Amino acid sequence: MELALFNLNGFQFILRWFHLFFGVTWIGLLYYFNFVQGAFFNETDAATKSNAIQKLVPRALWWFRWAAIFTFLTGWTMISIRGAQLKGSFLETSWGVNILIGAIIGSLMWANVWFIIWPNQKIVIASATQAASGKGPIAEAANAGARAIVASRTNTMFSIAMLFFMGSASHLNIAITASSLLPLFGTFAVILGALELNAIKGKAGPLTSVKGVIHAGFGLTIVLYLLLEFLAR
Repeated sequence: MELALFNLNGFQFILRWFHLFFGVTWIGLLYYFNFVQGAFFNETDAATKSNAIQKLVPRALWWFRWAAIFTFLTGWTMISIRGAQLKGSFLETSWGVNILIGAIIGSLMWANVWFIIWPNQKIVIASATQAASGKGPIAEAANAGARAIVASRTNTMFSIAMLFFMGSASHLNIAITASSLLPLFGTFAVILGALELNAIKGKAGPLTSVKGVIHAGFGLTIVLYLLLEFLAR
């Protein structure tokens, strides 16, 4: 008797299962940081905040960054297998275009975690630890914290659009014309590139508040969806 998991379809299911597990862990912690922890830190006393940064935040960031990388790896593995199965027709399908858009947004989010948020948060944690030992905070900690916040807020905004396109890949059929792909992805590259550039060098702006992040996330999703509908035909 052949077990259902011991074939290519079973392997793809296992990948999807792990992708969902790691994705829920990653995005759940992203929302915790932005919707819960940030507000708490703004309201609590300095000693409690310092203690949390030293003992709570490193643990949460460990799960956060590793969940991000395994979500990234399992996702692209699934896309590679499905792309090989579809061969040249991958980008001629609604699934292919939608999943690729979602994967690109997710990849930007992964890069922000590992190359912006985590390096800057290490400085913040080290500063809090150093200050608690009586040596004084690290001078660049404030700027590092601000940069991490902008990237984290950007990821929260991105996540709303990413989840939309991941879900729409299998559950929302959109008409795709092959000749439209270059202008479509070119337009998306300009929009997402500008937002990513702001995450790297810019300011939070409307993303400063939780309400602003949520509004921006749904606004971005609507804009990208409408562009897909009109440019993909």
